[in-house]
Amino acid sequence: MPSPIDFYFDFSSPYGYLAAQRVGEIAEEHNREIRWRPFLLGVVFKTTGAQPLLGLPMKGDYAHHDLARSARLFDIPFTIPKRFPFMSVSACRAYYWLEEDNAEEAQDLALALYERAFGEGKSIAEPQEVAEVAEEQGHDPEEVMAALQNPRIKTRLKSEVEAALKKGVFGSPFFIADGEAFWGYDRLEDLGMWLDTGGW
Repeated sequence: MPSPIDFYFDFSSPYGYLAAQRVGEIAEEHNREIRWRPFLLGVVFKTTGAQPLLGLPMKGDYAHHDLARSARLFDIPFTIPKRFPFMSVSACRAYYWLEEDNAEEAQDLALALYERAFGEGKSIAEPQEVAEVAEEQGHDPEEVMAALQNPRIKTRLKSEVEAALKKGVFGSPFFIADGEAFWGYDRLEDLGMWLDTGGW
């Protein structure tokens, strides 16, 4: 089977949310699995000097318009949470805790967290909010709360962020397929064509 697509994203990234709704279709069309890799964009920004897009003059106004337009095109529910941008540490830790035992359930949790944030416009910044979403997915909220403070899980997330930086990941969403990197929601089609043709 061909190698998986690495899908890097921050739970606080609205373009990452849109990509999460569609990347599965592209992977399925090309008989690829996806390795979901949430990371902390704020840590990356300290390296690159970048800032959250929606807060930038002019660019932020355009991005607000473009996000809503992109969501309408594919009929994806979309709203910016009142608390935005938000810390995604708890969401990332919950993902990696669950991924240790069941990658598919971890991906389901990631989608549920994203949908709570940008589909419903509700907060997922606090540990108890993440635990609530996990409980809706059938997981014990007390176990989730404990996992969020587990030193092993904290170290895992730190290692994942460091690994992303070493691979040159600087934005969300970010895809790597067969060693080729694609940055941005608007590169999903390019990713699909690359997989179709074997590259150019």
